Amino acid sequence: MNKKPITSFKDLIVYQNTYEAMLKVMKEVIPKLPDCEKYDLKDQLSRSCKAIPRLIAEGYAKRQQKAGFRKYIEDSMAECNETMVSLMQSRDIYNIDSQLINSLIETYDISGRQLYMLAEK
Repeated sequence: MNKKPITSFKDLIVYQNTYEAMLKVMKEVIPKLPDCEKYDLKDQLSRSCKAIPRLIAEGYAKRQQKAGFRKYIEDSMAECNETMVSLMQSRDIYNIDSQLINSLIETYDISGRQLYMLAEK
């Protein structure tokens, strides 16, 4: 199998997957949350899902600095975990589309593991 060389953060599968998941969260989950969650769950979920691809991009820029790179990747992992919890809360409290939420949780879980492996290398 020929792998495409990584020349940009956009070439990282984990970036691509978390960016696509972020779009789904922003377009398909957050609008379904009630207005009473505007300053809590909506805000938290919005910030955490958008932070992941941003942190990956920033970390990639610091890949020559081991400590700097690792910090951004670890922060990305933390945001993945926070996003998963917010998604579970959305599903379990407000009965938001279980199939969609479960798919997103799986994406963020896999992404967290990919980020862990990236940080270890």
